[in-house]
Amino acid sequence: MIRRRFSIASRALACRRGSAAVEMALVTPMFLILGFGSVDLGNYFLSEHAVLKGVRDGARYASRRYPVNCVAVTTDTSAIAVATQNLVRTNTIDGTGAPRLNGWSSNTTIVVSVACNTNATYRGGIYTASTAGAPVVSVTATVPYPSLFKAFGITKTTINLNATAQAAVVGA
Repeated sequence: MIRRRFSIASRALACRRGSAAVEMALVTPMFLILGFGSVDLGNYFLSEHAVLKGVRDGARYASRRYPVNCVAVTTDTSAIAVATQNLVRTNTIDGTGAPRLNGWSSNTTIVVSVACNTNATYRGGIYTASTAGAPVVSVTATVPYPSLFKAFGITKTTINLNATAQAAVVGA
């Protein structure tokens, strides 16, 4: 009887039929982390590109709307600045379009400013007679990144997407 139990136990230990299932159970969590991580990384780069494209579009738009006489403004709240913020966030001037990123619902994350560049290399063309310098529009956006891991409750950290673009004012 003891010999029979020993032979059943030795046969069970020698059997390799379930080893593949055990290996798969050990490796699956790592594959899932790599898979979700690569999807989230791709989503991060796509979101970063959307913010950067919006900021560039906004700087180009604002450079065509501001007057050529240079008046420095650190945080502009004029109608031109509001239209620029709407263009950056929704790709429409009136702000009725869908946001470029999910959750980007406020224009307060976008700063439009005008600086006067007094460098002599910018004193040409329409700025030859200007004593104040050439106006340069800067558009900056800081948007919280909507991570997929945060949506599933895996992490609580907040990552911000930052983008800045400048363009010389060419006149309204």
